[in-house]
Amino acid sequence: EAKWKAEIFQNAAWNIEPDHSFEELMLLYLKASAPEKRSEKSDRQRVKQLRRFFMGRVMNELNPSDIRGYIAMRREAGRKNSTINRELSLLSTAIRYGQKELEWDIPNPVSGRKLSEPEGRDRWITREEAANLIKAAGESTKAPHLSNFIVLGLHTGCRKQELLGLEWDRVDFRRNVITLDACHTKTKKRRTVPINDDARAALIKRARFRAEHCPDSLWVFCNKEGNRIGDVKTAFNRACSIAGITDFTMHDLRHTCASWLVMAGRPILEVREMLGHASVTMTERYAHLAPDKLKDAARALESKSHSGHTEFFVTKKSSGRC
Repeated sequence: EAKWKAEIFQNAAWNIEPDHSFEELMLLYLKASAPEKRSEKSDRQRVKQLRRFFMGRVMNELNPSDIRGYIAMRREAGRKNSTINRELSLLSTAIRYGQKELEWDIPNPVSGRKLSEPEGRDRWITREEAANLIKAAGESTKAPHLSNFIVLGLHTGCRKQELLGLEWDRVDFRRNVITLDACHTKTKKRRTVPINDDARAALIKRARFRAEHCPDSLWVFCNKEGNRIGDVKTAFNRACSIAGITDFTMHDLRHTCASWLVMAGRPILEVREMLGHASVTMTERYAHLAPDKLKDAARALESKSHSGHTEFFVTKKSSGRC
């Protein structure tokens, strides 16, 4: 208490910034951001990793060598650049919160030190592999909902939590759409997702399950008691193993949806709108799956005669000068 009073006096009398610890900053930031962040659980895990290195550090004295030291420690632990970037991004966000909202005069040496990352994951499966996966999922007695989840993931491109958190009042069978409000999406933007015949059939199966076991349940994906299903990771991994599909995650259902759309010739902007990407840059990583479009572009460069035949230009060799 005496230290706290002395710091207040020094700050008021001589404008001396009191010391702020890493723990103090993180506790205040997590408390302030928790109500509005969907990634609260992930943030807490990242803070635990950051604390291993920054525990007890005075944020007023944080410098670039501290950031380099953290990067070195995490690399020695075998962590990828993308993982380290997310952890440091959280630290940088917390520092900005301290600067702006708490009015702390502390540096942000994280700024401008993002590590290079490889291109985003591009794992998708063929329609034959998808059929095998759905069949394997359909044989699961412990997770009878899994095959419907996979079909919806493949044919709507929705994220895992967008599907597991889907309520029946946001499913419109008359218009064949699913409505995702801002509070349901990662980008916090409202999105309307169209339902094709395959997705509709999967939803109808879920509706029949609900009518038979729990007619009052709010959730599309619920158990017989009507409670929301929290996760399907274990059952999904087991189905992948049975189907002989390796290195495939639930989020890759979304990648597969995007890949199928691009290969079917749908414009990148349409794919972006359906999947709800924050920027078209996210969607452009699937552009290489539409090589026919590039072939059409290459043909447009061809020199054609008036008759429509390609003209071949041959340079005549000169006698001595160009």
